Amino acid sequence: MDDNKHTIRFILKALLVFLILPYALTPLYRFMHPPSTLMLADWLTFSRVEREWVPLEKISPSLISAVVSAEDSAFCEHWGFDFRQMEKSINAALTYGHSLKATSTISQQLVKNLFLWHGRSWIRKGLEAPLTLWLELTWSKKDILEAYLNVAEWEEGIYGAQAAARHHFKKSAASLTTSESALLATSLPNPINRDASSAGPTQKMLAQRIARLSVSKASDLSCIR
Repeated sequence: MDDNKHTIRFILKALLVFLILPYALTPLYRFMHPPSTLMLADWLTFSRVEREWVPLEKISPSLISAVVSAEDSAFCEHWGFDFRQMEKSINAALTYGHSLKATSTISQQLVKNLFLWHGRSWIRKGLEAPLTLWLELTWSKKDILEAYLNVAEWEEGIYGAQAAARHHFKKSAASLTTSESALLATSLPNPINRDASSAGPTQKMLAQRIARLSVSKASDLSCIR
């Protein structure tokens, strides 16, 4: 009986640490170059990890614009959640019977990358929401975008804009063109199956659309300047 009590106490303590640790690490991570959970998993399994952290000023404005246009066009306008996109997705699902489209913001994706796991799960979403608010309260928008661009996976084992630019286009992240930036942006939702350097016709069409949007309807990026 005592052994069962000790086991239950241990499990509860471990769960409490799991829940609290991200809140303690978030303000510390602002002044560090944090790894993602995928990077940690790769290190633990001795898999390839390539990442070179670079400040936002050393990332091509075209890549910044392409990623924000593709992933979170209202990045500077919200506090972690894009309620307008959520409403559009719900209305489309109700009106046309479409499946509910994911509407994760860059802040939500960064929280997922730093502290949680990939895949669809209501448990993960429940943990993600308060952590996203905490991130928005403790970090600047510039910090959030810089970290996201440095921890995002652009191919298996390739993390961050600099490693992605080197791997796919043999150049620095600062030197990326508009078309190269758009191709990289298209691979973010599915970096394993979407290769920026050998894109298929569908991916190229999507990249052209993102390139046009990032130039003609550039998202408001005043919050990072």
